[in-house]
Amino acid sequence: MKKRGKGIAATFYGTGYGNGFPDVSICEAEVDEQGRVLVYTGATEVGQGAKTVLAQIAAEAMGVGLESIVLISEDTCCTPDAGTAAASRQTYNTGNGVRLACMRLKEMIKGIEERYISLKGMPVKKLNLKDIYEAANAEGIALKARDSFTARTYAMNEENGLGDPYWPYTFSCYGAEVEVDTETGRVEVLKAYCVQDVGKAINPLLIEGQIEGGFAMGMGWALYEDLNLSCGIIKNNNFSKYIIPTSMDMPDISSIIVEEVESTGPYGAKGIGEPVMLAAMPAILNAVYDAAGIRITKLPASPEYIVKKIQESVQNFKKN
Repeated sequence: MKKRGKGIAATFYGTGYGNGFPDVSICEAEVDEQGRVLVYTGATEVGQGAKTVLAQIAAEAMGVGLESIVLISEDTCCTPDAGTAAASRQTYNTGNGVRLACMRLKEMIKGIEERYISLKGMPVKKLNLKDIYEAANAEGIALKARDSFTARTYAMNEENGLGDPYWPYTFSCYGAEVEVDTETGRVEVLKAYCVQDVGKAINPLLIEGQIEGGFAMGMGWALYEDLNLSCGIIKNNNFSKYIIPTSMDMPDISSIIVEEVESTGPYGAKGIGEPVMLAAMPAILNAVYDAAGIRITKLPASPEYIVKKIQESVQNFKKN
């Protein structure tokens, strides 16, 4: 028999290293002879869209088009430390570092522009970055700025439990509709609703992709993925045994982006790298409970495990 159920789950997630650990991102920005803005950051792109978002932040801070920004990253020869691509921190932390460095560079440019116009007796007009570079170069001035951002976190007070261990927090509320085959134990996720707090959406399309990828990971966590660790040895060490969801397993996903500007974020943005997967698993398992009346206490909820839990539930019902 196939039964359907619905479940929801809400989570909150603290961005960054947390608990007072120094969480610093450094950035440098300069204008080159072609009039481009070169942005140097050690932020690593691992598929989360950091290069796109950081370039957008730089363009906004400089007041130029995205085509004028050249992001230089992942090169220890020339890029300053931006911390790890972890803890959903790059958009927030390094985004702030990029914003501050570019704002400092923009102030330098403004000074050169005003002086150049004054010296030339020119009518007030906006110069392009190539003109400004040439004017600064003639005076021996390098249009280069450096700045950093440190996240505001404080270690927890052991006596009273007070403190700001993380900042900011990102919130999620996800819903799932599933169908459970009570004879085989197979669970099919039919529909997902993902309501995600993002602060300010710098790139909505990237956010939607992140939500869908995060839900896929959460679904794999809930239903499929099992390392089968035995005596320190991973038994399921390849994808013929370690099962992950494919595109054919994915449900229809409705992504709802909630924008509540984070005052300390770069133009109000928060990081959402990891938060997008957290609520998926409990939402799915709550839907399984709604459908089959069984609480899952061990992951993944494989068909064999679900059948076992259903049988135990039936036996307990008969006893009572």
